[in-house]
Amino acid sequence: MYDGIKGFRDFYPGEMAARRETIDTLEDTARRYGFREIGTPALERAEMWTDKSGDDIVDELYSFEDQGGRHVTLTPELTPTVARMVVAKQQELSKPIKWFSTRPFWRYEQVQQGRQREFYQTNVDIFGSSEPEADAEILAWAADALTNLGLTGDHFEFRISHRDILGGVLETYDADVDVDDAIRAVDKSGKLSTAEYHDLLVEAGLDYDQAAEFDDLIAGGDLEEVKAFADTERVTAAVDNLQNVLDAAEDFGARDYCTISLETARGLDYYTGVVFECFDSAGEVSRSIFGGGRYDDLIEQFGGQPTPAVGVAPGHATLSLLCQRAGVWPEEEVTTDYYVLQIGDTRPEAARISRALRERGHVVETDVAGRSFGSQLNYADSINAETVVIAGEQDLENDEVTIKDMESGDQTQVPVDEFPGSHERPTYDDFV
Repeated sequence: MYDGIKGFRDFYPGEMAARRETIDTLEDTARRYGFREIGTPALERAEMWTDKSGDDIVDELYSFEDQGGRHVTLTPELTPTVARMVVAKQQELSKPIKWFSTRPFWRYEQVQQGRQREFYQTNVDIFGSSEPEADAEILAWAADALTNLGLTGDHFEFRISHRDILGGVLETYDADVDVDDAIRAVDKSGKLSTAEYHDLLVEAGLDYDQAAEFDDLIAGGDLEEVKAFADTERVTAAVDNLQNVLDAAEDFGARDYCTISLETARGLDYYTGVVFECFDSAGEVSRSIFGGGRYDDLIEQFGGQPTPAVGVAPGHATLSLLCQRAGVWPEEEVTTDYYVLQIGDTRPEAARISRALRERGHVVETDVAGRSFGSQLNYADSINAETVVIAGEQDLENDEVTIKDMESGDQTQVPVDEFPGSHERPTYDDFV
């Protein structure tokens, strides 16, 4: 026997059925907004990450040298890949570009609640619009996707902020402050003690009094107070942009799910404007469910024309934890519409019935293992078959089949040439 690799999961049919229902909901919601599905490779050049983040990031990648001598990696996220794709066909693509995809990613990191080394996300992005409506549409899609899963505003909240508010406030302290390091400290603040958080801010260039003042200011979340403290063009523009996004989110039906939280920063350096994270309102899921935001500079950094962009990427592991906590996770079970049971040499008729039902779009199984009547009936029960169609030699001699409702146990005989007949979804009730 071989053990599975730590951080990589198996999904058996019941759990996979629940996951498929969830994925279909996310994707169907995206399609209704006009997002188009794309497919992306599992393997990319590692330089797409090391050039931006340094060689130290290799420790977090599943990277290696391939047989052609290229330094490659299993993709740890989608954003650089879609940026590369946009650059490759930038002149041909109609703007705005609205894409989505669902796929696995890989990161070599500590396994914990809601985090595996192989993990799945549904990414939804808009390229080519800097308008607040683009940010608001991403928020609206995320809200609709969650409510379509059965969640409500009692279950989740979007904590929304703006990177230029944080950066602009930090710039007012001292020119030597490392703004990126300070913002990364803000991103970690929820997992640190106050002293540890302030230590990181001091390492980024603030003194301890400034760190405490900065902490109090952004924790308050009062945009007018922030503008009064840092009366600069950058901060004013950022506050106005955040308010415009929230106003658009109001019209798009997502504002009620949004809370201004300037302590939300998103740790990746490519974020440039509005950022947000989704959290479990009850706090039972200990980490963010997912996050997103604006990354206006990334396409240009990959060699393309300046192209504003905004997106979000729900992770399926944390999303499933939220749905389970809220009691809306789909049942983890397989379901079957029909089982066509064969007794004796009745394969031709059983096959005809199976094909006719499948042509109507139903899930149909029949015997492929030469089992007895009792074994077939037990199997039909194990796969949650709703209706069993019994094609036995005695039935067919009488030009009949038996229709059995598995929930009630009731059954009746039906002329074989009337099943399925003109019925789209024939059941026991149609023949009694």
